[in-house]
Amino acid sequence: MATRRDRTEELAIAVFSRAPLPGATKTRLIPALGAVAAARLQRRLTLHALAVARQAAIGRVCVWAAPDARQRFFRALQRCCGVELWSQAAGDLGERMVAAFAAHSGPLLLIGCDCPALQPADLLAAAAALRDEAAGRHDAVFIPAEDGGYVLVGLRRPQPSLFAGIDWGSERVMAQTRTRLAGAGLRWLELPALWDVDRPDDLRRLAAFEEFAAWSR
Repeated sequence: MATRRDRTEELAIAVFSRAPLPGATKTRLIPALGAVAAARLQRRLTLHALAVARQAAIGRVCVWAAPDARQRFFRALQRCCGVELWSQAAGDLGERMVAAFAAHSGPLLLIGCDCPALQPADLLAAAAALRDEAAGRHDAVFIPAEDGGYVLVGLRRPQPSLFAGIDWGSERVMAQTRTRLAGAGLRWLELPALWDVDRPDDLRRLAAFEEFAAWSR
């Protein structure tokens, strides 16, 4: 039987997603796609991220929903996939991530839904960075984004200071996070950078992915 400590130390994956509501999601893509198609892309990206998280088979998968877990889309995910469902906290992205890490308390990988290039192997590599005792283990692991942010953050323990005073949505996010990591004396690993879908120019890269062909340019 698993002990309380065993359950606490179990690694999990949190998937941050916004409900695919026209006009309320992927707003920077609306000029190129229209509100309805942008919402449909958000739905497809969420399903992709959830599939990748489940295929990695690292541990339990939790979907953190915005604006809240009562949205019909998220309830359907819970019914069909059996994932845990949580409502994102109030506040900026940093405050919402702090709440997610605090709720789990043990090792956690957190991903968004903007990176179609993310694969199960990326999650496995990130998990290994937190688990590898032979290498001293890392306190944190990141997959940077080409635009200056990051598409994955993993922590062995909650580290609220990493998310304070960050210019979310800017090209300075990863650089500012490195400063926080160094200041806290944490040991971290950065895996190869990936790209995410935020702006109309990013849509052209979707052509490499058959499941996203309808939104490619």
